[in-house]
Amino acid sequence: MVKVFSGGVARALGFLRCHGAPTVTRMIKTIAFDADDTLWHNETVFVATHKRLCELLSRYHDSEKVDDLLNNTERRNLERYGYGIKSFTLSAIETAIELSNSQVSADEIRQIIALSHDMLDHPVEILDGVPETVSALAGDYHMIVITKGDLRDQSRKYSLSQLDPHFTELEVVTEKDPATYERILKRHRIDPDEFLMVGNSIKSDILPVLEIGAHAAYVPYPHTWVLDVADREPEGPRFHELEGIADLPNLLTRIAG
Repeated sequence: MVKVFSGGVARALGFLRCHGAPTVTRMIKTIAFDADDTLWHNETVFVATHKRLCELLSRYHDSEKVDDLLNNTERRNLERYGYGIKSFTLSAIETAIELSNSQVSADEIRQIIALSHDMLDHPVEILDGVPETVSALAGDYHMIVITKGDLRDQSRKYSLSQLDPHFTELEVVTEKDPATYERILKRHRIDPDEFLMVGNSIKSDILPVLEIGAHAAYVPYPHTWVLDVADREPEGPRFHELEGIADLPNLLTRIAG
């Protein structure tokens, strides 16, 4: 099941569809998109599940204590489990055991597992402006998706999104750091000067891409996972901040100059 959240999509796209884009010399040839919270909603699902977990464990501690311990447990387990719902679930069970001094019941653990099932079965909710923007750009640019997380879950969402025909590749990686981006660009024979990464995470989608000399476009999302908060602000002429993804065609025109 796919839900498309539509609204006012870039007025410029309407002009492009009706009249065609002016001929320009493009600097950017490849556009990579983050998936979660850039193409479709994700963190809102985790926020809702955190709330349900706090309610489930409220007889042991208040919600602030549950959240703090869960965040610390996830941080400690990232190296072992990586990112995604399955990693979250293991950390949530470990948190429950610690909070309850090992008194958590089998039924409560079953309910935590049920929360993870709900997350894995959650419909793909496409962000406003994404289908129109991706469709408008697909004919002129080489486009790929680069995302962190669990391979099976991300592949499921990618397929259900119905956006996959517009992309040539789905790259699910264990981490988004400069070395990872360099490997991907080398494998696809992409020049960093001609590469633009679009995403909602300053830490994962922006800073490491700027570090390798490529362009990065930041599209804010209302929620940011506490473990994905950057320790510094991006800067430089290759950093671009957009109000929404529908502003991307205009940015590409400005970059082309």
